[in-house]
Amino acid sequence: MSTHARARSRPPRKPRAIRRTRRVALAAVLGLATFTAGWVYVAQGPDEAAGPRTQARADARPQAEDRAARDAQRAAARQDARRAAQQAAAAQGLTGVSERTRARIPAESRQLILVTGRAPDSSESTAAFYTRPAAGADWVRTESWPARNGANGWSTERTYGDLTSPVGVFALTDAGGLLPKPPGTRLPYDENKGFVPSGLGVNGESLAGSFDYVVAIDFNRRPGRSPLDPVMPDGEDKGGNIWLHVDHDGPSQGCVGIPKAAMEKVLETLDPAARPVIVMGPEGF
Repeated sequence: MSTHARARSRPPRKPRAIRRTRRVALAAVLGLATFTAGWVYVAQGPDEAAGPRTQARADARPQAEDRAARDAQRAAARQDARRAAQQAAAAQGLTGVSERTRARIPAESRQLILVTGRAPDSSESTAAFYTRPAAGADWVRTESWPARNGANGWSTERTYGDLTSPVGVFALTDAGGLLPKPPGTRLPYDENKGFVPSGLGVNGESLAGSFDYVVAIDFNRRPGRSPLDPVMPDGEDKGGNIWLHVDHDGPSQGCVGIPKAAMEKVLETLDPAARPVIVMGPEGF
């Protein structure tokens, strides 16, 4: 075969314009692929692209150590607030009382009996008598006695028969008892044979003499009436007839008991013109 014949058997070369078009198309495809990969990286964000370990580090939720530190800071802040309230109360002569309770004491009151329970579920407490010369002045403690309260301690939502004493600030407006009133008694006093307890105490102790002297605590009662008044304005479900009376050496069903000599002192000292109140509850209430 001649050289001329072999030359004719080669496939014809494609035109230069076609080859240039193919190279441009290939470059365009490669450019589009590179752009797509970059777009996916941006959409995922650097944390996802870097893997789960980086993503976990970027988690904004507080870790266990952070939560523990935050809880400790909050507990410390609450403790500081309680300490500040106690210091403010002490500055006015009252201890063991929160700022919220102090704010409920009428500004015009100049006589106060503070009953501080040993614990929320304890029936043992301390009663102290305070006076002040004028509204806004510091309270001065003049007397203190051991006291008893409800067998099951204290409650802000007392119900009949739950054996708790109510927590709060209550007026002292009326008194009475089985015995004649002590000399100097200025509260309205009802000497009445109806002040005779029935049955036994919570622990089976005798209640004889418990109501020789009584000062009604204005919890669910009508002020200006005998402590024997049976009407309960807020309903019988809350219970009533909560009194300050002579201690019978045992817990009560809700009343506050103090020694007989202390009751005599209270009756001789309370003055309606001083707007006396009783402030009662567990330590720090």
